[in-house]
Amino acid sequence: MKRLLLSFALLLLAGTAFAQKSTDDSLVTPYYPAPPPELAPKTEQGMPVGDLSSPLARDKAKITQTTIDSDAEAQLFAGADEIVWGRYAKAKGQKPGTVTVTKGTVWTVKGRLDSTAPGAEGDYASIDGVVEKITAHHVIIRGEIAFKVAKIEDGSVCKVAGTLRFRRSGRSHVWRLFEGQNPCDGSREIFDLVYDKPPPAEKKQKPAARHG
Repeated sequence: MKRLLLSFALLLLAGTAFAQKSTDDSLVTPYYPAPPPELAPKTEQGMPVGDLSSPLARDKAKITQTTIDSDAEAQLFAGADEIVWGRYAKAKGQKPGTVTVTKGTVWTVKGRLDSTAPGAEGDYASIDGVVEKITAHHVIIRGEIAFKVAKIEDGSVCKVAGTLRFRRSGRSHVWRLFEGQNPCDGSREIFDLVYDKPPPAEKKQKPAARHG
């Protein structure tokens, strides 16, 4: 009798568990734990993106006047007329390039050197910019310097652009580019602006004629 009652109790428990499982399965949905809303929330239209600009461009105001803190340096730099490019400075037959410094409210600098070294006739270096500031032994130019070397990046033009700092040492008439690294291969480029005009010759006085 006890065995009969025990068997009946086990069957009752099994039936209850099966009924509970069936009820739980009916609650499971593919959107568990919650279904999506019938209407997605609306968002306001954003600002147009067609007129965006880099904040770096706004930081660099256009130069409206060249600042001159050293009249002596400015007078000397105004006479700069040559470019010397260290890469070919010692090449046989290589001549300096030409540069023109134009004075005004905003000074400008423009010049180019074309290589005449054997095998490098198409190489060149050039400068184009405006003078931002002139101080004793220093000239700051805003612009770009371009280097074209056939053996670097298949002859691509490599440019150093932005603020260009030139320094002059002692009584030298040479302003050398401080940031002289070629951006294409990292090599050091020696780029000089040179004042090479000889001083005016002194007039020799004729000896006084002797009267005998």
